[in-house]
Amino acid sequence: MSKYDLISIHNIKKYYSVGSVVVKALKGVDLSIAKNEYVAIMGPSGSGKSTLMNILGCLDTPSNGTYILNGTDVSKLSDDRLAEIRNKEIGFVFQTFNLLPRYTALDNVMLPLIYAGIPKHERIEMAKMALSNVGLADRMNHKPNELSGGQRQRVAVARALVNNPSIILADEPTGNLDTKTSIDIMNLFEDIYEQGNTIILVTHEEDIARHARRIVRLRDGLIESDDENPNPVLHQKVILNEQ
Repeated sequence: MSKYDLISIHNIKKYYSVGSVVVKALKGVDLSIAKNEYVAIMGPSGSGKSTLMNILGCLDTPSNGTYILNGTDVSKLSDDRLAEIRNKEIGFVFQTFNLLPRYTALDNVMLPLIYAGIPKHERIEMAKMALSNVGLADRMNHKPNELSGGQRQRVAVARALVNNPSIILADEPTGNLDTKTSIDIMNLFEDIYEQGNTIILVTHEEDIARHARRIVRLRDGLIESDDENPNPVLHQKVILNEQ
């Protein structure tokens, strides 16, 4: 593992038992991701990309193999310890936003800071800054049902960034958005990457993956290809109807 690698996994395997059948979701995956990389993980249904995402995000543990995350071997940690690592090291952005409907945007963004034990006055200021950074300074007190889809995803991005994690892990982040709003969100990810963040983008959409600087393709539980993207999509112009 290079001292610059945030992620280094070696011979990762994941097996599931479905009745009497053993499903081999990952069959021995090796992957390293350095600090300030922008990586897309792609693959058809059943390729193992969701399983790999869950392991990279410390949402699941491998059956075999080693996973070093920012210098810590997380392969065999307890669930409680994994939860601590997740909250400290990884900011998640999901297709379905995963916002609490009764909470304001500000309250939703503060949640990781509550789990981290940050004092209230500090977490309010940190959450306000995160929302301002994604262009939602004027929507802090709105609840999710008072926001558009693009604004809800921006809240989710602010929540992912609020405690300055090592990695942003985005799972189909534009899956529930229209084309114009998707471009807007991908422009936001570009800004986040340019500020020095590490982004792992899990997607089945080629046009979304093309924003990344590196594309890893899975098939049948193994890495099929791992290539630099010579012509990444950078900022795109878009006219939004919702702002």
